[in-house]
Amino acid sequence: MPLLGQASGGFTESSSALRILYVGICNTIGVLTADSFTQTNPPTATLTTSDQVDTSKLGVLSGSIAFARPDEGSNYIGGPVAVADMANGHSPLGVFINSANGNSFENTPGTASGKGPYVSSQGTYGNSLFETYNSLGAAITYAVGDHLISSFNGYLTNDTTNSSLLKDTTTTAFAGADGSTDILIGIVKMPADSVQGELVYDQRI
Repeated sequence: MPLLGQASGGFTESSSALRILYVGICNTIGVLTADSFTQTNPPTATLTTSDQVDTSKLGVLSGSIAFARPDEGSNYIGGPVAVADMANGHSPLGVFINSANGNSFENTPGTASGKGPYVSSQGTYGNSLFETYNSLGAAITYAVGDHLISSFNGYLTNDTTNSSLLKDTTTTAFAGADGSTDILIGIVKMPADSVQGELVYDQRI
């Protein structure tokens, strides 16, 4: 079903995957890693490419998960690293508002400042960047109330198939540092469908 006030073109004309409905905290603490501007999308080859991602764009994308990146330093953020390294303090912090490299014919503040604003601590958002397949190639479906976590690509997912990355590096989801629980990003309010192409969720991270 459409969101109230949704235009005939939906929100497909937007240059950002993340659409703020009710904002939590807009956070700019942290400096983007160098690979935040160069990573391929999707960044992890173990997952089937999502129908929702533009594979021609480089760098962290609007709507993707901002991770702590202690491999670069104590105040660095960016996208995911290799699956085998994800347990070493690379925790999800929030969701990027803009793509690091910006878009054609727009200003590129991320490139100029080295900053990547992200939303954290509550809020309600529409996000058109999410996983549509798991690591086995099976289609992922979403429903109201689903818990959203981060896939190894740094995209939203609800798939928890063998999700402890410390025990199995072929799995789909990012787990906590203790390898036991997935870090909750948000809770689905409206799943995407043929009319409304975003996941609408209440953020919890």
